[in-house]
Amino acid sequence: MANIDVGMKAPDFKLLDTDLQTRSLSEFLNKGKPVILLFFPGAFTSVCTKELCTFRDRMAELEKANASVIAVSVDSPFSLKEFKTKYNLDFTLLSDFNKDVIKTYGVVLPDLLGLKELAKRAVFIMDSDGVVKYKWVSDDPKVEPNYDEVIEKANQLS
Repeated sequence: MANIDVGMKAPDFKLLDTDLQTRSLSEFLNKGKPVILLFFPGAFTSVCTKELCTFRDRMAELEKANASVIAVSVDSPFSLKEFKTKYNLDFTLLSDFNKDVIKTYGVVLPDLLGLKELAKRAVFIMDSDGVVKYKWVSDDPKVEPNYDEVIEKANQLS
């Protein structure tokens, strides 16, 4: 399992979105703006719902950064589509159903209540060249990121 750190180039990946379209990290980076990559354990869980809805509600604060937000879990694209629709999430959700990307980024939660290999709650912010400028990873799935810090770091890249 890899470990991606600040200063490293973020590994590209291809995953299905909620419309069953293959999307890549490089596609978002090619827009010439920062990318906020969120990993979360599971759709429809209380803490994940709160986290993603908080990012949804604070998107206006990321205007200065003009950042793309991408959220990744190991849920199926079908579950993620329902999750996105139910909570009006206005950013891209990607399915790492085969668990390749969570392994590449070193954010595997080995066991959560008997569920094996979910995503840890994590945030990576990359500049438009794909270099990781910020990393936050929690071993405790109940702990949310510091939203103010994430927004501040993203806005510093503008």
